[in-house]
Amino acid sequence: QVRLVESGGGSVQVGGSLRLSCEASGVISAACMAWFRQAPGKERERVIFQSPNEESTFYVDAVAGRFTMSRDKAKNMAYLQMNSLKLEDTAMYFCAASLRAYSGGSCRTYEYPYFGQGTQVTVSS
Repeated sequence: QVRLVESGGGSVQVGGSLRLSCEASGVISAACMAWFRQAPGKERERVIFQSPNEESTFYVDAVAGRFTMSRDKAKNMAYLQMNSLKLEDTAMYFCAASLRAYSGGSCRTYEYPYFGQGTQVTVSS
């Protein structure tokens, strides 16, 4: 049974930083992992996708250069370091895991049926 639990969200001012954590259980070590976010009144959107050994990472333009994803497979953890936060980064952030093992290419093309419950990030001026 796959279980993803996010933590680390909170309130921060514009320009600040936060580090989100995702504890993954039941996820195969060779799975892609990702972070999505959903702002109030908007659809969930993708943020970052990463292969199991971090050899391939895809960042959407809105977060490139500011957000960094990392993984600690030994601890079954994934992290999202968010720097230079902007008002538009305010959203619920979700950790996700792919259905199948990584076999090359970009993780953004994989299916993500597993999501955590989310952690709220609020950026204020």
